[in-house]
Amino acid sequence: MTTEERSYNMSRIRGKDTSIERMLSKALWHRGLRFRKNSSSVYGHPDISIKKYMVAIFCDGDFWHGWNWEERKESIKSNRDY
Repeated sequence: MTTEERSYNMSRIRGKDTSIERMLSKALWHRGLRFRKNSSSVYGHPDISIKKYMVAIFCDGDFWHGWNWEERKESIKSNRDY
């Protein structure tokens, strides 16, 4: 994959209303918890914040947290020094 193709793909990754965030929001709402989504008034801009309980929730997928890292780390070609 060229740098331009990778840049294009990364620019298409959604930052709001991801499927994980929507499922969690729906579950919290059905349990009677009221919250704010992507609140800019809370430090860190969490995906979901419940001010009543002072809770900030970040919904991150496996891609950003090294899923299957031991097998995939050798396949990374760009910026290896970093």
